[in-house]
Amino acid sequence: MKHSTNQQTRRGRGPARRIGRSLAFVLPVVLVLSGTLAVTRVNWSGSTSDPVLTAADTSTSAGTPRAVKRAPQDVLRDKLLTELQEENPGVALTHLQQAVNGRPSLAKHCTSIARALGQAAVRVYGPTRAQSYARPVCDTAFATGVAAAHT
Repeated sequence: MKHSTNQQTRRGRGPARRIGRSLAFVLPVVLVLSGTLAVTRVNWSGSTSDPVLTAADTSTSAGTPRAVKRAPQDVLRDKLLTELQEENPGVALTHLQQAVNGRPSLAKHCTSIARALGQAAVRVYGPTRAQSYARPVCDTAFATGVAAAHT
């Protein structure tokens, strides 16, 4: 009795089998590499304000101190003080209200920022003109700052 041998069975099942074998080799390599790159982007420090360092980031070395990040309220205060000098206190107060509405975490700093704007307005515009820009932003803290700077 003669047994028939099928050449197709012995070599594999054609192009589908070759593609499957290629994927079986390439896919784990891709997954390992992408997982490694993802882990290097994780913020392991737990601090949300620090920028995430990647494994390839060489901008900070062990011997040099990192730049200190400024608090958002300090950045906003400086920006608004600049606007007050370049434009007018009304524009700065409008932008303060918009910033507090857009980012509620700034609400607890609103009165101190508005008071600083009031004091700066007195220095730039004088007490009478500065008071004319007062509006009820942050419980009239701007007017309080104007009055404090005037006395």
